Amino acid sequence: MIAHTQTIKKELMKSTRFFNLESKWLVLLTIGVGTFMSALDGSVVNAILPVIQAYFKTDVAAVEWVVTIYLLAVSGLLLAFGRLGDLRGNKAVYLWGFVIFVAGSALSGFAPTIGFLIAARALQAVGAAMLFSNSPAIITKTFPGAERGRALGLQGTMTYLGLTTGPFLGGWLASRFGWHAVFFINIPIGLLAVWLSWQMIPNDLPSERREKFDLFGSLAFMAGLVILLFALNRGQEWGWFSAPILGLLAAAVFILSLFVWLELRVPAPMLDLSLFRSRAFNTAAISPVLNYIGIYSLLFLMPFYLIQGRGLSPSQTGLILTAQPLAMALMAPFAGNFSDRIGAQIPTTLGMLIMSAGLFMLTRLMPETPIAYVVAGLAVSGFGSGMFVAPNNSALMGAAPRNRQGIASGVLALARNVGMALGVGLTGAVFTTMLARGQNGDPATLVRAVNGGLLFAAFTALLAALTSFARGVDFPKQAANGE
Repeated sequence: MIAHTQTIKKELMKSTRFFNLESKWLVLLTIGVGTFMSALDGSVVNAILPVIQAYFKTDVAAVEWVVTIYLLAVSGLLLAFGRLGDLRGNKAVYLWGFVIFVAGSALSGFAPTIGFLIAARALQAVGAAMLFSNSPAIITKTFPGAERGRALGLQGTMTYLGLTTGPFLGGWLASRFGWHAVFFINIPIGLLAVWLSWQMIPNDLPSERREKFDLFGSLAFMAGLVILLFALNRGQEWGWFSAPILGLLAAAVFILSLFVWLELRVPAPMLDLSLFRSRAFNTAAISPVLNYIGIYSLLFLMPFYLIQGRGLSPSQTGLILTAQPLAMALMAPFAGNFSDRIGAQIPTTLGMLIMSAGLFMLTRLMPETPIAYVVAGLAVSGFGSGMFVAPNNSALMGAAPRNRQGIASGVLALARNVGMALGVGLTGAVFTTMLARGQNGDPATLVRAVNGGLLFAAFTALLAALTSFARGVDFPKQAANGE
């Protein structure tokens, strides 16, 4: 039996080596399809919330849960599914993630009530968490270290293309076929991606250590993080110093502290905290949180400036805002290739300095600022972020051992989601506080509040530059050896 198992492993390793040499770019294409679809789905749904609200004749608070439940469920499950990928194989978890995502999309399209739609979106989020937490691990295992940054950069490009395409495609589908089409479009794309994943992604073996899944740690983490993100999401509406918000924050701190206590004591923890002893790993985990705070602060504030402060239409605003993700998409593959040659420290630090400069440009906005200046500020910010993401992702994945690639992928995706939530929550607090101090309905007051929020975002990007620089010189050995 043991000899037979060893033979199977040897054959799998041979086929995987052949696959990596001959078809690794097909793996990247396959992962790219899933990445594009996931990013597209997030931005598409955000763009059609008013249409969904009108269709179900519900209030804004209820329709917000279509987005909120997705964010909460994905964030709470990322680490658990990353760990499951390490234990059961990243390909298996990734494939099931696609199946669940497609099923959730179909149920969302057929939703008869707003409550049913919210539940279907929660199911869709389960599949998305399985995809997000395992795709970087699959790429890292498929590509050698000397090409990892380039591959992750191309994956990042697919993310930004999905974000860029989403609002326009969502608006067109909703106006032409109804909002249901926005979810139904995922079905043929998802089925194609499932087939490609089954055929193209090399088989990987489960962990040889026969470790048990840390169920209690997983539940504690999910509960603590969901409560924290929910408090951040509701803070503006309920009041940051209200009893419910303070109670939720206290509960989140207690449960997350309990999670850390558990992880330090169980033999096979869901999150291996020893990973954070590596400076390369912990700086690469902290920096994207700060980066995404800056990105989502910008995405949150600029529509207020353009629509309410300048009187532009939503379609004009959407067109202007594409400058940022388009610049990110153009820069990401070059930055990844660059980091393969010289390491992650220089491109990530420089990228965050450029992003901070772009955000600071936008803190000088006035009601009569030329639109070309606004587009330039957005493009500079996107250019800097695009220079940062792929090298940082490559550095984090490279700092984790092979049997912890799934959990490293989960940490990476979690950093993004936490940064998104913090960006909207913290910047929203700055924005609403400054807005309350001025005259209600005054465009100048609104512009000053937007500038204040963007100044906070510029500061977080500067902090990300400092944490990126703190990783130290990390010239890749693979590039030096020509591997």
